Amino acid sequence: MESTSRLYRVRRDDISFLRFILEAYDGLAVLTTQDPRRGTVRLAVAPGGEGDLEDLLAGLRAQYGMPIDPLDPGGGHADGTPCS
Repeated sequence: MESTSRLYRVRRDDISFLRFILEAYDGLAVLTTQDPRRGTVRLAVAPGGEGDLEDLLAGLRAQYGMPIDPLDPGGGHADGTPCS
C-alpha cells in the first residue's frame, strides 16, 4: 500500500511545530516543506491514517488556533500523482 499525500498551507512560524507534533505520532505522517516562504507543506500519510491525521489537525486548529488549510482537497499519492 502506498501512502497518500496532501498539500496544506500553514503559517511559516508553525512549520517546525507541526513537524515536531507529527514526529511524536510515530508513523502517522511525514511533513515535507514545499515552499517555506508561502508556508506550503506536503503531508504524506500512512495507509489507514487519514482519519487520525484529520483529527489531529482539527485538534491543532481548535487548541492552538493554527490555520492549517488544505490546498488539494482531493489528496493524491506521496509522489504527487492523483489517486485513481
